[in-house]
Amino acid sequence: MNVQLLTGWFPWTVQLAAAAALLAAIGWRDRRWRLRRAPLALAAAAALTAVLGLLVVTLGGVTDPLPPALWGWLGAAVAALAVLVAGWRGARWWRRALAPLAALLALLAGADALNASTGYYPTLGDAIGEIGGDPLPQQVTLDQLGSLTGRTGTGRIVQVDIPDASGGFTPRQELVYLPPAWFRSKARPKLPVLEMIGGEFSAPDNWVRAGNAVRTADAYAAQHGGFAPVLVFADATGGFRVDTECVNGPNGKAEDHLVKDVPKYVEKTFGTATDPHKWGVVGWSMGGTCAVDLVVEHPDVFSHFEDISGDIGPNSGDKQQTIDKLYGGDAAAWAAHDPLTVLAHHPAYKNASGWFEIGDQESPHVAQARQLDAAARKAGFKSRVVVQPGRHVWQFASSAFAEALPWLAQQLGTPGPHQGAAAQPPAKQG
Repeated sequence: MNVQLLTGWFPWTVQLAAAAALLAAIGWRDRRWRLRRAPLALAAAAALTAVLGLLVVTLGGVTDPLPPALWGWLGAAVAALAVLVAGWRGARWWRRALAPLAALLALLAGADALNASTGYYPTLGDAIGEIGGDPLPQQVTLDQLGSLTGRTGTGRIVQVDIPDASGGFTPRQELVYLPPAWFRSKARPKLPVLEMIGGEFSAPDNWVRAGNAVRTADAYAAQHGGFAPVLVFADATGGFRVDTECVNGPNGKAEDHLVKDVPKYVEKTFGTATDPHKWGVVGWSMGGTCAVDLVVEHPDVFSHFEDISGDIGPNSGDKQQTIDKLYGGDAAAWAAHDPLTVLAHHPAYKNASGWFEIGDQESPHVAQARQLDAAARKAGFKSRVVVQPGRHVWQFASSAFAEALPWLAQQLGTPGPHQGAAAQPPAKQG
């Protein structure tokens, strides 16, 4: 279903329908309704919405601001229900029917506003596919891989169950992209690997459905003799509403999973490279924070990163809230995972590189990326900051990964023909 959720007729239609249904449900009615009961119902709805917002922020663990439109439509939904209760007596049947319809439409408009602020689901088909667990394009099973030798012009996605050998973390099913060159013969090249990590509220397939990473990798492979890095769409949280920031803590040993479980499984199952200089991490938002942190802390596993709109370090609020929530109150653990602290005390890194890319509408992230870039360069990284037009949405992450992939592939030593321009940074840099 190719109905666009971020732009076009659908969002406006839902919003107009919700507003029209709410106004009709309120109605003009009699004098008492207009001057007393309706204003009281709307005031109660506003107060209840404020309380709900406070609960979401304080108890829901939400650290990033939610879009104002979401709160507006949530308030509209509550108002519709308040009007239904306050005006039930004496209301016509169709007003009673319109009030719950207005609430449903307002909730749908709010959900679309939230989606528009992050870009998780560009189309209705993407939303239905992920919620319903539909197979991804080019997806095969492990058992089918052998029959595809030499028969594919594009890569394939394999759903895998990576065991929790380290203990303390239960990942969801993860995905591995294998480029066309992997299928050419049984004597496969030892291809390099990129772990792909999404945002805080994420699923492993977000990089495929919203980030277009498979299309980007296939396009790169088509220009480079079928060669591209293997992409591992890893689970860094274990659940949609879980915030681990890719560290070991009260929410699970996510760090051990990404550093120990994933590389071991991928190397053994798919015969990839084992050299840490042929492994890297790419992430957006929380995943960008993870990308820097994992490479800086574990140069024996990863040597390269692309940080797209990440924070200056793992966080779950202010410093003390982060120490409490992510590290169980252990301040030493916070310091051990703070990139600036680690970079300042680590021996010089060798053959390590990083790429920071941020939208020009993300001023705080631009400043943080420049601070991290300066510290990384001082510690021995070859790094750069790229600022391009954009905001904090998946569509920006998609274009940023496409822009950096040729550079990443060369840093990883990806086999195949390389164009000289592929290693060059884009002309516009911060």
